[in-house]
Amino acid sequence: MITKEDRNAARKRRHRRVRKRVSGTPERPRLNVFRSNKHIYAQVIDDVAGHTLVSASTLDKEIASEISSGSTVEAARKVGQLVAKRALEKGLKAVVFDRGGYLYHGRVQALAEAAREAGLEF
Repeated sequence: MITKEDRNAARKRRHRRVRKRVSGTPERPRLNVFRSNKHIYAQVIDDVAGHTLVSASTLDKEIASEISSGSTVEAARKVGQLVAKRALEKGLKAVVFDRGGYLYHGRVQALAEAAREAGLEF
């Protein structure tokens, strides 16, 4: 039986493997996704400077009042729209998508598609 720790360790291995090749620059920062059991978080990161430029999550007051639970696909869509809106306000149009070692399915996919529809290019 695969334990929760084994699954998370495998995710972290996949994330490290992807991060060898994917890096955010000031011109094209990295859109990183973290998914917990209760919430989903997204950050736009400039890896050269080591700074988070924009972030959004289901804990933000703008989203928390509109959703019933932070662990739904609909909540992930709202986070994707919000992070894209904030990035566009800062003048960031193009990003590199970093799925954090998660499968491109469900909440991660919904966040990415909503960010694309809101105007981010990746």
